[in-house]
Amino acid sequence: MERKEILDLVKRYYKEQFAQKEFEPGETMIPFAGRVFDEEELVSLVDASLDFWLTTGRYAKEFEANFASFMQQRSCLLVNSGSSANLVALSSLTSPLLKSKRLKRGDEVLTVAAGFPTTVNPIVQNGLVPVFVDVELDTFNVKVSEIENALSDKTKAIMLAHTLGNTFDLNAVKTIAEKYGLFLIEDCCDAVGSTYDGKMVGTFGDLATTSFYPAHHITMGEGGSVLTSNPLLKRIATSMRDWGRDCYCDPGCDNTCGHRFKGQHGDLPQGYDHKYVYSHVGYNLKVTDMQAAIGVAQLKKLPLFIEMRKENFKKLYNGLKQYEEYLILPQATPHSDPSWFGFPFNVRENNQFTRKDLAEYLEDHKILTRQLFAGNLTKQPAYKDVEYRVSGELTNTDYIMRNTIFIGVYPGIDEERMNYILSVFNHFFNNTH
Repeated sequence: MERKEILDLVKRYYKEQFAQKEFEPGETMIPFAGRVFDEEELVSLVDASLDFWLTTGRYAKEFEANFASFMQQRSCLLVNSGSSANLVALSSLTSPLLKSKRLKRGDEVLTVAAGFPTTVNPIVQNGLVPVFVDVELDTFNVKVSEIENALSDKTKAIMLAHTLGNTFDLNAVKTIAEKYGLFLIEDCCDAVGSTYDGKMVGTFGDLATTSFYPAHHITMGEGGSVLTSNPLLKRIATSMRDWGRDCYCDPGCDNTCGHRFKGQHGDLPQGYDHKYVYSHVGYNLKVTDMQAAIGVAQLKKLPLFIEMRKENFKKLYNGLKQYEEYLILPQATPHSDPSWFGFPFNVRENNQFTRKDLAEYLEDHKILTRQLFAGNLTKQPAYKDVEYRVSGELTNTDYIMRNTIFIGVYPGIDEERMNYILSVFNHFFNNTH
């Protein structure tokens, strides 16, 4: 059987198996996020499977080149998740190749407690100390006015996420990082396509990360990437991703450099096989080519996905603005154009209803909600015995923990679903007085 014949059958299968189902208000679930795909992703996946190349391959190379270009970066390294991307990025800053600038056990990394754990976990996993700063209630991002007060002579880096796609104040944070000689890692897992001063997020820091989990802007199922325009950091990050090895040969390739058996490495015998020389304590966090194949198809749709997210955010904002008596609506950071992951808002503390009341009402009407991830990481059981430092008070972080909800803006929410969502909000507020 010819490959084309197989792929034509896959197209037919998609049309029969994944036909769009009719939306039934109050019956059909509206998720906060989800995969949006067509026959192209399925064909690409099967095409990669037919090669039976089970690790990183031709599709991964294509995706890395095209995504780096989209994100205005020189290099993209695919990994198996956004969490792994954060681990690789932060671990790279501990490399001996950075000499006196390398992060060592006990050094501090400034971050926030109002977010997703895997922005902070690599700090802990590398024996470093997270320093938590409070956030703003309307942008959900770090309070830049409190950053300098949080620094100490042990602070060596800043690692922050662009919360739900809303960029943190990159000008202020980058200025502080440069002033004090700090590394900056941008966690862009929720913010692919967001811009600040017309430039892509991820281009301001030393390293950036993304996620391709099904909830994110594009998906590979599982997957993520590390982005950088710094050649040394690219070399280090590649080693961290690929077992910590010193060799840079692609899988299935040997002796790319022509000096495989000629070097002196550490205390190993002269000419020890370079494919088995390890310059870092690394991992194996590569992605499979089947996953990358899905990403190649998804990437073609990314500009449209971004515009649809922005449009859905705008519709929700305009529809809910009349209820600002009860809600603190999200505000884009000045100079930014967010590619929103979700629509977050705070329920103002009042004597009519609570966040729980509103969330349960939305859920009862098949509109899925989420809280702002961990709320306050210092309150989470996993961090009970973790060494960290809090700078100032986490007043807004605690408020968000108690009062924030976010709902979806992903491209699967069409006009019919959006109108239904707004009608449910209207019904709720019209019956709270």
